[in-house]
Amino acid sequence: MATVMQKIKDIEDEMAKTQKNKATAHHLGLLKAKLAKLRRELLAPPSKGGAGAGEGFDVTKSGDARVGLVGFPSVGKSTLLNKLTGTFSEVASYEFTTLTCIPGVIIYRGAKIQLLDLPGIIEGAKDGKGRGRQVISTARTCNCILIVLDAIKPITHKRLIEKELEGFGIRLNKEPPNLTFRKKDKGGINFTSTVTNTHLDLDTVKAICSEYKVHNADITLRYDATADDLIDVIEGSRIYMPCIYVVNKIDQITLEELEILDKLPHYCPISAHLEWNLDGLLDKIWEYLNLTRIYTKPKGMNPDYEDPVILSSKKRTVEDFCNRIHKDMSKQFKYALVWGSSAKHKPQRVGKEHVLEDEDVVQIIKKL
Repeated sequence: MATVMQKIKDIEDEMAKTQKNKATAHHLGLLKAKLAKLRRELLAPPSKGGAGAGEGFDVTKSGDARVGLVGFPSVGKSTLLNKLTGTFSEVASYEFTTLTCIPGVIIYRGAKIQLLDLPGIIEGAKDGKGRGRQVISTARTCNCILIVLDAIKPITHKRLIEKELEGFGIRLNKEPPNLTFRKKDKGGINFTSTVTNTHLDLDTVKAICSEYKVHNADITLRYDATADDLIDVIEGSRIYMPCIYVVNKIDQITLEELEILDKLPHYCPISAHLEWNLDGLLDKIWEYLNLTRIYTKPKGMNPDYEDPVILSSKKRTVEDFCNRIHKDMSKQFKYALVWGSSAKHKPQRVGKEHVLEDEDVVQIIKKL
């Protein structure tokens, strides 16, 4: 393990000393590929029967979505969990009060949202320090991350936490790279692009592919991608996740400082202790989770507005709705009647492939 960490440090030192320009792009791309491979080796060492070092805390996933509270010790994560969910997580003025993962549940707009209070991470978590691996491995299972920051601590804490999460393959508030990478049996590296590239050229692409022992592949770029983007696609284990920066203890800063925070993207200022702006935080969590509420309508009855079926924004067809209710419903499906913004007329008769919108009403007609 020490040798892997030493190799990582050596590569990071070399990258820090290397000037960034066109002449060094090839060399830096190769170093980044080597670094990504070493990090993967460090974070997920092969386990022989025992628990892998990269495993998270054993918390059963429940509800319609999972939100993780991540941050340095003593920023107010436990207080926030207590206020939002009514779950008791020990609160104290000393660091590392929470030593395991504490789950709680928020019922919001008909959805059950599981909130996880993760132990405070420390710098170097991605390299195995503290319980960093378990914390960030559990964070990878979430649908949204809340990075909790202390308003009176340096803003550099934000960047340090981002670095730890990125080291574990979590990409915050980013879309997956819009590039195609397809291995083939022969023909070498075929590199094409629909736009002008300022970061990647054929030599750099070949060097990165060679590091992964890929000698035959078709690579197509649809935007000005970087070496990091290509490495992420080749690695294939990256998670792209929405993130909200929750700035706690705003009762201890000036109004001018608060106004600046309020204008920053993805930020939500709160005071967990005084319960300031918790409603605003819940609204933002709902927005970032991008959930879809679908109401059921039994034949001859009014819709059930009390207990919606919750779908993710990426899986919201009528078939997804059927599978969410019961796995056998798709087999018995004849057609559906839909009322709401996705319907062209009320009701509209649709098939399984119809895409539903938030607060649609659906009645399933089964085969006789």
